[in-house]
Amino acid sequence: MTGPTLIYVIPAQGPVHQASNKPIIHTATENAHEDKGKVLDAEEVIANSKDHPHKKHAAHLGRTHHQSWSRDEDGARAPKYTMPEFGMPAKAAYQLLHDETALDGNPLLNLASFVHTWMPEEADKLITENMNKNQVDLDEYPAATIIHNRCISMLADLWKAPEGGKVIGTSTAGSSEAIMLGGLAMKKRWQESRKAAGKDHYHPNIVFGSNAQVALEKFARYFDVETRLVPVKAEGDYIMNPQDALEYIDENTIGVMVIFGSTYTGHFEDVQEMSRLLDELQAEKGFDIPIHVDAASGGFMRLVFDVPRVVSINTSGHKLDWNFSKPAAPIISQMFNFLNLGFDGYKKIANKDLRNARLLSRALEKTYFNNIHRPATPSAALGKGSQHPKDDSPEYYQMGLPVVSFKLSDEFKEKYPYVKQVWIQTLLRVKGWIVPNYNGPKGAEDTEILRVVVRETLSEDLIERLIVDLLETTESLMTSDGAAANMMASTTALDILKNRHQPDREHGRPNEDNFGDAETGTKKEQAGFSRQC
Repeated sequence: MTGPTLIYVIPAQGPVHQASNKPIIHTATENAHEDKGKVLDAEEVIANSKDHPHKKHAAHLGRTHHQSWSRDEDGARAPKYTMPEFGMPAKAAYQLLHDETALDGNPLLNLASFVHTWMPEEADKLITENMNKNQVDLDEYPAATIIHNRCISMLADLWKAPEGGKVIGTSTAGSSEAIMLGGLAMKKRWQESRKAAGKDHYHPNIVFGSNAQVALEKFARYFDVETRLVPVKAEGDYIMNPQDALEYIDENTIGVMVIFGSTYTGHFEDVQEMSRLLDELQAEKGFDIPIHVDAASGGFMRLVFDVPRVVSINTSGHKLDWNFSKPAAPIISQMFNFLNLGFDGYKKIANKDLRNARLLSRALEKTYFNNIHRPATPSAALGKGSQHPKDDSPEYYQMGLPVVSFKLSDEFKEKYPYVKQVWIQTLLRVKGWIVPNYNGPKGAEDTEILRVVVRETLSEDLIERLIVDLLETTESLMTSDGAAANMMASTTALDILKNRHQPDREHGRPNEDNFGDAETGTKKEQAGFSRQC
């Protein structure tokens, strides 16, 4: 039996309408001509624009049956922010949510996400057949439990776990939970070691690069571990340099987290070099520091983990989420992938994704952009008079994910100084593409990066379409100052919208004022620079 779910309801800030319990949005003045900055309540405008508002309760009195079902009538009865007093037909509830989610972006064109959103029809069928099974109920669903354990065994073999050793693993609700478990195990290991030696065990710290995904910082915050972020450098591909990490390590360090690969650029950090340096540190100072590998996205792309200091690894199937404490369907679908693809299938998909990423990368290099990925061994891998390796195999390139991170070239920015790189993100969204633009991690905060994650569903044909749209979008900003001015006006409008009260986005989120020093009343600064990019 699972425990109860706790839902924290945060009161709305400011006055509340007593009848509807909805926040009141004040307008600045009744005379719109006197105040051009007047903010209107969209819901109030809509309500006042409807026909016969005095008949708003008529839906409760019965309805006329005809060929077209009563979508608007059922929708009018559904409150947005409170539990409805009466239910509605299943078809109406489905259609309301179906229509509303149609406003979401197209997952196929969401190039910001690492989440894979497609599986074969047979896998979808398996998911549907097993979506009502709760994996936590081991006795009731023994077959699902066996499949779960077999998945763990396959991963242990894939990652070259020591023979004869006991492998401990489990499925989790995403890599965030997996990182919590890996970090907590390192903390407990450190505490027990310090207790046995009669030393202080109350001031643990953990070391990882400032390019880390935000879940790593969450672990430190949730479990009272000091975060020690290693700044990154542009010349180091915006990832942690193992040599730089050493100066942050001491006897209270519970471990180092190494990332495969970085969410900023896709690069893999050097776990072998980090392990070698930690061996030397132990020989010199006696610090026995383990390594956790955050392979959320790269666990199926780099398969050599036979490094003795690596004590735990997390990876993601990046598939689905269902409404159980631990649903069985994603585990069964993961086993489907293992059986359906095999090692060779995973390798072919990875090679295809990397090949398409290189196509995009090379095209960008020939236009207005600079990108990050380069051949690993230029002298050995390149053919005579060629800029690219003779062989298209991944081993001739820097190890990393099929991610293309790029930025406007210095020449372009010098020629068109009024063009803001973030405008490209906005204009691509108009064409359906979701391509994020963000600042680099600590040590490279002034660098803006556009990023495309190349997944299996992003075919070569779509890559070509993306290149065309990128060039058209960029060139539209080069034509005149007027185009740039329009984008500046759009950006200003977006800033105004961000400052408006938006219940759909704000309700259920923590109040920032609660995160501060109770004695001084000062707001705490963010400890690090990592974020969900």
